[in-house]
Amino acid sequence: MIIRTVQGYDFFEVSSAMQKAIRRADAGVAGFFALELWSSGYMDYVWKRLFTISAEDCYGIITKEIEALWQGHELVNKGKKDPKGRIFVSKAVILLCECRKSRDADHLQNLIYDRNDVEVDMWIEDVRRYPIEIPPYTYDVHTRKGKKYGRTKEEFFRDEYAALSPRQPGLFDSLLS
Repeated sequence: MIIRTVQGYDFFEVSSAMQKAIRRADAGVAGFFALELWSSGYMDYVWKRLFTISAEDCYGIITKEIEALWQGHELVNKGKKDPKGRIFVSKAVILLCECRKSRDADHLQNLIYDRNDVEVDMWIEDVRRYPIEIPPYTYDVHTRKGKKYGRTKEEFFRDEYAALSPRQPGLFDSLLS
C-alpha cells in the first residue's frame, strides 16, 4: 500500500525529496514538499524529519533554531482544531537550506562507529604520547609567560583573529587592520 499526500504524491518520495532538496539548498523544492507533508496532516512527521535533517546534514547548532520554530508552531496550534502555523515550517526549511552543510554526525555514527572504518588504536596511541608541548600560541597577554615575553593586547586581538578557522565574518573585523 502506498501512502499518498493530498496532491497524490508518494509520502516517502516527498519526504526524501524534501531532505535532499535541503542538502542542496533548493528552498523552493524543499519548501513545497515540506508544506505538502504538513498539508497532508503529517505535521508531527515533518517536524521530526526537520529535526533529523538539522542533526544529520547541517553544520553547527541549528537544531536549537528548529526547536524554537517547532515551539512557535505548537503554541499557535494550542487548542486549535484546524492546523495553523505553516509559516514556522517554511522558516525552518529556509534556515536549513541556508546553513552550512556537514554530514559529520551521520558519518560518525555510520562509518566510524557502525562500520569501524577508523583505526581507533592509532588515535589512542597518539593521545598517549606524553608529555606534549604547550603550543607557543598559548603564551599571550593573558598568561604569566606571555606577560614576561611582553605580549600585548593588540597582538592578542590580531593573532587570535588570524587563527579563527573557519572564520565567520564579523561586524567589527575592520577594527583589526
